[in-house]
Amino acid sequence: MKYALTISLTLLLAAAQAQAQTTRIWRCGNTYTNNSSEAAAQGCKPVEGGNVTVVEGTRVNAPVRVANAAPSASAAQKVEAADQKARDADARHILEAELRKAQARQEELLKEYNNGEPEKLGPETRNHQKYLDRVAELKASISRNESDIAGIQRELGRLNASAAK
Repeated sequence: MKYALTISLTLLLAAAQAQAQTTRIWRCGNTYTNNSSEAAAQGCKPVEGGNVTVVEGTRVNAPVRVANAAPSASAAQKVEAADQKARDADARHILEAELRKAQARQEELLKEYNNGEPEKLGPETRNHQKYLDRVAELKASISRNESDIAGIQRELGRLNASAAK
């Protein structure tokens, strides 16, 4: 009984494979078909040898529009001239205040630096390396502050140049 069942299943599988192998497949460009009349109408070529597996591709959706996206250039140009002048004046006042603060800080640093010989503090009298470290730190602070002042002055120059246009 088991033997007869095994033989019948084997014959059934062999018949299914034979049926699958007798089905012709045609290639029409990038698509495949097993419809002979469609293949003849489109001038498709038969596929010889091997099995063909076709997997449907995914569809590309339309781009999603983000609500918080940056405004376009035309929206940025809708600022009125009076509003823009007020913004420029505010920016100039802020930069001038920053410049005054940086210049005051520069004066303090130069006064403390004392031409490369600042006053020694308490622990520095016994440890000369601490004194040298502080002198180097003051020198670096002075150069950083000088570059900050130069940057602020450049920004003020840009604002004045754009206001002159």
